[in-house]
Amino acid sequence: MKKLIAEFIGTLWLVLGGCGSAVLAAGFPELGIGFLGVALAFGLTVLTMVYAIGHISGCHLNPAVSIGLWIAGRFKSKDLIPYIIAQVLGGIAGAAIIYLIVMGKPGASIGSFAANGFGEHSPGGYNMTAAMICEIVMTFIFLFIILGATHKNAPKGLAGIAIGFSLTLIHLISIPVTNTSVNPARSTSQALFVGDWALGQLWLFWIAPILGAIIAGLLYKNVLDISK
Repeated sequence: MKKLIAEFIGTLWLVLGGCGSAVLAAGFPELGIGFLGVALAFGLTVLTMVYAIGHISGCHLNPAVSIGLWIAGRFKSKDLIPYIIAQVLGGIAGAAIIYLIVMGKPGASIGSFAANGFGEHSPGGYNMTAAMICEIVMTFIFLFIILGATHKNAPKGLAGIAIGFSLTLIHLISIPVTNTSVNPARSTSQALFVGDWALGQLWLFWIAPILGAIIAGLLYKNVLDISK
């Protein structure tokens, strides 16, 4: 239960910090955060939580990460579903906090609410195929970095930096394509509040990240793990 509470709080912070920066601050040019600021916000949420809860739950914060680690033999099967549930619920709680803050402004509308999308709902107008490729590849790289940075032979105490900065870089690449998911819990939390098109496109932001994570897990376990 301690691990699940940690994953809940960690994913809440990921959504509140990352999506919150996009919804509440990115639209104000005078604040100067833009895509770069949102990308940094997502990276910083993971970086801070790695050191806050990494020793408790491993700081997955993401169903795709849990599945990738499970495929790679780094995570127990019995914990997989409970972790995913805790992550999705934490993401929804984070989105709910953002929603309450947004609606505290007279005449406010949630708009796209930092939801992920493709086609007309892609920030750059990218189609479904481009979105699928982007999400698979970005999640693959994310898991590849996580598996390497947390390996027993990797430098100790530095995994959080590598993982946090990798998520920042991933956002810098893919925000224009899909608004960046690489995390089904993050996508679900925002889609539930937007409804309509966001829920209709949510399937891609579960399938693509999980597929990318599975490929990374299989590759690292069977080809690149030199400890075997």
